[in-house]
Amino acid sequence: MIKVAVAEDNDFLAESIKEKLGLFEGELKYKFRGRNGSHLLELLEEDSNLDLILMDIEMPLMNGIEATEKVKAKYPHIKIIMLTVFDDEENIFNAIQAGADGYLLKDESPKVVREGIEEMMSGGAPMSPVIASKTLKLLRNPLNLSNSNAEDYELTKREIDVLEQLCAGLDYRSIGENLNISTGTVRKHIENIYSKLQVNNKVEAINKANKERLV
Repeated sequence: MIKVAVAEDNDFLAESIKEKLGLFEGELKYKFRGRNGSHLLELLEEDSNLDLILMDIEMPLMNGIEATEKVKAKYPHIKIIMLTVFDDEENIFNAIQAGADGYLLKDESPKVVREGIEEMMSGGAPMSPVIASKTLKLLRNPLNLSNSNAEDYELTKREIDVLEQLCAGLDYRSIGENLNISTGTVRKHIENIYSKLQVNNKVEAINKANKERLV
């Protein structure tokens, strides 16, 4: 039986993932859930008898990419599949660099998640099709993730890309199409941008971006 833990800050999504795993009782054993990277590491201190972790990326206190790096350093026997809404190149690149063994999107069916876990335990590297495609592109054209001009606000390269498109007056769908990411990923990036710039809406974000010359 494959022993699985989950790192997910959203209660509803965590319960949904647990239910997906519960469909395959006898094959998969759900052990515990970390509410963020720090909590996950605390739980692993108590019980590291795990085969695999399904790891979210966007979490408070310690995100999934940082947690992946720490788990891999201390518990190299544990496999990690990123299970996230983020399908952009920067998060894929950072997750792989941190040691992630696979990368699935949260909207995958229970069957696909189970097959991904089984593939992982058989020595494979499960990835959602769109992630596999973008990973191949990364191999051909590695990202330059050097610090941007917006480093004072700790904006990532992708957040700057999104902010530029936002300042150009584009809607979420158009931004997603231009950057080859989902509308949900665009929305999440914009939420992060608002938080980092300490603004409440698009107008305030654009004004601050122009005033601070962030784009």
